[in-house]
Amino acid sequence: MNQIDTTPYQEFAKEKLGFAFNDINLLVTALTHRSYVNEHKNTVHEHNERLEFLGDAILELVSSDFLYRNYNEPEGIMTALRSALVRTESIGDAGKKLGYEPLVRLSHGEKNGSDRAHDVILADCFEAVIGAIYLDQGYETAKDFIYKHIIVKIDEIIEEGTWRDPKSYVQELAQRVDGVTPVYKTLKEEGPDHDKLFTVGIYVKDHLIGTGVGHSKQEAQTVAAREGVKMYRSKNTDKKKLD
Repeated sequence: MNQIDTTPYQEFAKEKLGFAFNDINLLVTALTHRSYVNEHKNTVHEHNERLEFLGDAILELVSSDFLYRNYNEPEGIMTALRSALVRTESIGDAGKKLGYEPLVRLSHGEKNGSDRAHDVILADCFEAVIGAIYLDQGYETAKDFIYKHIIVKIDEIIEEGTWRDPKSYVQELAQRVDGVTPVYKTLKEEGPDHDKLFTVGIYVKDHLIGTGVGHSKQEAQTVAAREGVKMYRSKNTDKKKLD
């Protein structure tokens, strides 16, 4: 690893994580993207993907253990709850709130990438940070970190129904409340072929109830469906939590 001022990383650890790293280079590596290594091959030799691999496994174990101990639900629901806890949007949001984005080392090209690409990178870094904490401080500290930033979201996930597949859920709500099946319409396509963005609307009885943007129509439909679910739930049409 090239010579780098690790002071900001240690200050971040003390302020946001609550401890000093014994080996601060673990945290530096956790926040180093592959693209940065490719751009600095002569001075930097390790990126965060191995730590991400380790952190992903620890995150899944901790969340699975929590759900097993606290919920007596069928396997399918437990799997959906875990997926909602650890999906990219959830852990990327946790990373944003932690505030490590300025410390992430990226290539110039990646710095100018799309918002979605940045969100994925932040989520990957979050898993890598878990791996770094585990190696430096042990399992219990890594577990506490996951509980504080990820497991804490479980009540909100259940209350808002975001653990459910949004397309199936909004269809169920539309049929229950309005007696119809929602329809998706592509509203806009923009950008080059290799980085195209689709905007999709979801309609019930010709009324637009949500829009979504994604790099595929399927992704945009899922986002739109999630907005549709929010619309129905905001009108108190569905009070059930776990079916």
